[in-house]
Amino acid sequence: MDIRFGYVSHALSLWDCSPAKTLTFTRWSKMDKEERTNKLLDVTRQNLHHTKRALHFNIAHEIHLYRLSSSLVPLATHPEAQWDYVSAFRDEWRELGELIKKHHLRVSFHPNQFTLFTSDKKHITENAVVDMTYHYDMLESMGVADQSLINIHVGGAYGNKTTAIERFHHNIQKLPLPIKKRMTLENDDKTYTTEETLAVCEAEKIPLLFDYHHHQANPCETPLETLLPKIFATWKHIGLKPKVHLSSPKSEQAFRSHADYVSFEFIHPFLEMAKELNQDFDVMIEAKLKDKALLKLVEDITKVRGVKRIGGATIRY
Repeated sequence: MDIRFGYVSHALSLWDCSPAKTLTFTRWSKMDKEERTNKLLDVTRQNLHHTKRALHFNIAHEIHLYRLSSSLVPLATHPEAQWDYVSAFRDEWRELGELIKKHHLRVSFHPNQFTLFTSDKKHITENAVVDMTYHYDMLESMGVADQSLINIHVGGAYGNKTTAIERFHHNIQKLPLPIKKRMTLENDDKTYTTEETLAVCEAEKIPLLFDYHHHQANPCETPLETLLPKIFATWKHIGLKPKVHLSSPKSEQAFRSHADYVSFEFIHPFLEMAKELNQDFDVMIEAKLKDKALLKLVEDITKVRGVKRIGGATIRY
């Protein structure tokens, strides 16, 4: 069973490499027209450049998975500040895409928790469509939309999960089909369990991006051993390896919070369970120390007898 590991957006091993430098609407609104344009261009240019630096770092360290920052383009979806970030950086987007494709990298996005389809408020669904479109347009600009994914959660329960899920099935129809085909759903740590999320995924033909830490914080009645083959099966129709999130609790008191590193002891039961299925899959680790935590976890896992490191961030378990 081969497992590839990746990390989230910031390559902390690199100096000043944030791909999420920001420009607030309050600050933007106080500028004159020329200054606004120049500042949007400057911040976006920095974010794209730092993304390119991170991709080169990943290539050098054989890290094949990478979550792109959702904050690459400041104010991209703000109704008063929307601007043509695609045309302005056409060459830069293309350059990123060529790097991704040439080195067979797997990239993704994870919009924030406000991008959801369970609300009964029309504007929230409309905003979710706008945000998903923004992420899809970035993938399209890089030429990698057909091999990349945008991951979100099911959303809120609003006091009635059954009704909220019905709204999800209704509201998701407002998302353009090409974008829906690139989305995944993730079980969360408070509301929708793995089993509930799986039911939504199976009904909508959406892959389930399983989060083991969330599952431990928000367990369901059906054993994970029973659910895992069904979870992996939701990926078959898109021709990509299943993908999993791994992290570990910061502490018993702050169980839902991510630790700086990933505890091998915490994730070991999951790896053993997955081994029984003999299914290759990819892992996005969600740890505070990002690339540093990834490389440490790979080293920790390969200390186990019988586990072989076959790449910078790939193991044969």
